[in-house]
Amino acid sequence: MSAPARLCPVLLRPRAARHRRRGALLLLLLAPALDALAWGQLGHRLVAGMAEPHLQPQARAEVARLLQGEAEPTLTGIASWADDLRSIDPDLGKRSSRWHYVNIADPGCVFDPETDCRDGDCVVGALERQAAILADPKRSDDERRQALKFVVHFVGDVHQPLHASHGTDRGGNDYQVNWNGQGSNLHSLWDSGLLRSAGLGEAAWLARLQALPAPAPVSPLPAEAPRLWAEQSCRRVNAPGFYPRGHVVGQAYVDAQLPVAERQLRLAGDRLAAVLNAALGDPASQ
Repeated sequence: MSAPARLCPVLLRPRAARHRRRGALLLLLLAPALDALAWGQLGHRLVAGMAEPHLQPQARAEVARLLQGEAEPTLTGIASWADDLRSIDPDLGKRSSRWHYVNIADPGCVFDPETDCRDGDCVVGALERQAAILADPKRSDDERRQALKFVVHFVGDVHQPLHASHGTDRGGNDYQVNWNGQGSNLHSLWDSGLLRSAGLGEAAWLARLQALPAPAPVSPLPAEAPRLWAEQSCRRVNAPGFYPRGHVVGQAYVDAQLPVAERQLRLAGDRLAAVLNAALGDPASQ
């Protein structure tokens, strides 16, 4: 790995240096929280927004029933709920923190549950588990409502490439980059920086993604779908050029990688609809 791009040195007075050390310590303390964010709020809302029009009538009705009483009772409205859990329910937020990602040890991106997802404690296992709860009519509405919120979020997470990578740099959090003359990290760039670079609002982004070619439908949805999606995301990270050369993000990188992010979001939206239709739709129409 090449050395991080060197930023222009700044002479700091003793007080400023102390503030810098405190800031660095704060970032270290917050590091586990940063791991859980994928796509940012906009990206997760886009995944949910693309899925909603493709729900079967029965699935749409069940989603509406389960989300009654929510502040924004739509898939879009609850898409980022799992990232907000630390303030809503700190205990559940802590217990579910590892459910947002998977570290795949195999260099070729072959997922091994024994190595990569012990006790189902990763996004692959969590997505499988929460989808099963959602599909179980014997479960309480509260359990299924919570499962719905997790499913919507985790389908988005598993399609963010750095949430299904090898984990050697904490999903890009430890891979520092220089973008537009400012320091950042690769995970933050993929969470929201690439999307913001287009200067589009949510409605314009949704229209842009919906105009992309639709992926080939897969029916019935294979039981191993979450694993396959994680492996596909991992291979995106392994692709040449994913890590910016010299840790510097220029326009050429954005031009090359923004379409990759768009395709991942489009795939996530279509696949989320497939998961919800499988769990809540009419089995005869699958």
